[in-house]
Amino acid sequence: MHVYPFSAVVGSDDLALALTLCAVSPEIGGVLVRGEKGTAKSTMVRAQAALLPLVDEVEGCRFACDPRSPDPACPDGPHPADAPVRRRPARLVELPVGATEDRVTGSLHLQKALSAGAAEYEPGLLALAHRGVLYVDEVNLLHDHLVDLLLDAAAMGRSTVERDGVSVTHAARFVLVGTMNPEEGELRPQLLDRFGLTVDVAAPRDPQLRAEIVRRRLAFDADPAGFTAQWADAEAALSERIVHARHRMRQVRLGDAALVAIAEVCAAFDVDGMRADLVTAKTAVAHAAWEGRGEVTREDIAVAAKLALPHRRRRTPFDSPGMDEDLLDELLGNTALDEDPDGGADDGGPDDDGGPDGGGAPDPSGPSDGDANCASPETKWGRKSAPAPTAVSTPGDPYRTRLFTANRTGRGAPGRRSRARTTTGRTVGERRGDTGPIHLPATIRANARYPSAGPEAVPGGLRELRRKVIEGREGNLVLLCVDASGSMAAKQRMTQVKTAILSLLLDAYRRRDTVGLVIFRGSAASLALPPTSSVDVAAARLRDLPAGGRTPLAEGLIESAETVRRHRLRDPDRRALLVVVTDGRATSGENAVNRSLAAAEVIAAQGISAVVVDSETGRFRMGLAGRLAERLGAEYVHVGDVHADALTGIVRGRAA
Repeated sequence: MHVYPFSAVVGSDDLALALTLCAVSPEIGGVLVRGEKGTAKSTMVRAQAALLPLVDEVEGCRFACDPRSPDPACPDGPHPADAPVRRRPARLVELPVGATEDRVTGSLHLQKALSAGAAEYEPGLLALAHRGVLYVDEVNLLHDHLVDLLLDAAAMGRSTVERDGVSVTHAARFVLVGTMNPEEGELRPQLLDRFGLTVDVAAPRDPQLRAEIVRRRLAFDADPAGFTAQWADAEAALSERIVHARHRMRQVRLGDAALVAIAEVCAAFDVDGMRADLVTAKTAVAHAAWEGRGEVTREDIAVAAKLALPHRRRRTPFDSPGMDEDLLDELLGNTALDEDPDGGADDGGPDDDGGPDGGGAPDPSGPSDGDANCASPETKWGRKSAPAPTAVSTPGDPYRTRLFTANRTGRGAPGRRSRARTTTGRTVGERRGDTGPIHLPATIRANARYPSAGPEAVPGGLRELRRKVIEGREGNLVLLCVDASGSMAAKQRMTQVKTAILSLLLDAYRRRDTVGLVIFRGSAASLALPPTSSVDVAAARLRDLPAGGRTPLAEGLIESAETVRRHRLRDPDRRALLVVVTDGRATSGENAVNRSLAAAEVIAAQGISAVVVDSETGRFRMGLAGRLAERLGAEYVHVGDVHADALTGIVRGRAA
């Protein structure tokens, strides 16, 4: 494994190698960089972009057409064969998380359309990134409508705009690079699969290496020009090596035995679809060219598999990424590749054991799980609770749940759950205002009654600008208030409850919600998980949730109301949906039932939408959860009816 000049800032050769392989072969599809905050993910991406080879383009073309093979459908074309050529550095185009659809895909040039009557298309970021790098920081926080645009462009290699009287299509082939902190939530599976490679980075624990990182950063801050000059020769050599590797790729042979080995590895790791095989093959060829070999070897396949397969093995957000490297070594060790030029000499090299990507790295999930299991239930879940017998149940496989939504129409934190006024979706009206998408037909109609522009006209000769009123879907804070008392542990009730909650968490992930977890047992309630976008963290807390002791229902409701209040201060546009999972019993403290009903009325008065999931089972039921739902003004559903198929059965039964 090679050490690159800029890799010391993060201590990860895997990331430097993945970015370099995408520079050698852009067809790989880009890199997703996952890591904790403060690991210089963005620094690495920007450093690598400076090493990309220069780009030749037709001079004056806004869509970066290659003069050797210009796009025949280019909006600025057709380009003559003798068109002048301009050489420029490759672009690194940053896509902000809060960008609008018009800025990403481009749109009608509004000022020229209204002032001169010319329907001219103004290119967006996808056009600017063509033949370069499109970089999305915090890609897991990207709004769904922008994710859809990226998926279309990544799949087709073109961007199509059909909006506001504009009909334009242009080439949009780029290397997609995204960085994210897994603690803030996971990516949609469709976008995750579009990244060719993925790398997990973490801050180094070696004090000497950490000191070197700080030393270099301080040196750069003190003298940026001098620091850059110090590494100029090394970066120039690396850039030249990338150019040579690009040319060498045409001579690299991918033999049938190597193709079969790649297929066996992908099949053994049970990845979905054929994209994993294609990406692994392209990456192996790029790695062979980078290493100066004329044929793909076991080492190339092993490196490619470690970068291309881990994120494709996840079936749900609750599955931890990664792969069994021992199984990979066993699969490749049993495969004989024809005409191996190195004679297998590299198989036992130091890179297999001692490299940064070897099997010696500790599993980040191991220590945390062990620590969590060692902690007592009282320490983890209820510091105020009196000691009580506890039991930990294991949830079953999650299922597709019914759709639970917040009441009324919100203002819109983008998502897929409740109705809201948003910036994307269905146009339902028009309004006056200074912000928001412009309603072009309404603006033209509003200004048609003015014969000419006066001194009070806005730029472009307009007197009024009308904005769109758009209705779409929003994401909510799904706050789970879970009864973990002794009554829940009876008759394996907690297993069914945990399965339902796990299914609701999976639904929250798909609908881009924020989730939180309040549990109550013994004599108190506690916020087990503050509101977060990482539903896999919530699932981990849920699995370890013990049950036992009395039922402080009132305390659970009060803690939930306080959590919603605090969250409203931080994120006022994201409405809360409180999901209370209980059998309705209240057995802790004096007047427990009356206090619980009073707390429910307070929550209803605050306008918090709620759902009560009744976990009571058996032939004879007291119906206390139903009374609680009435006081909350909440939707009532039995735990067995959370499943989407259960709702279908209920509707069919009533129809019959």
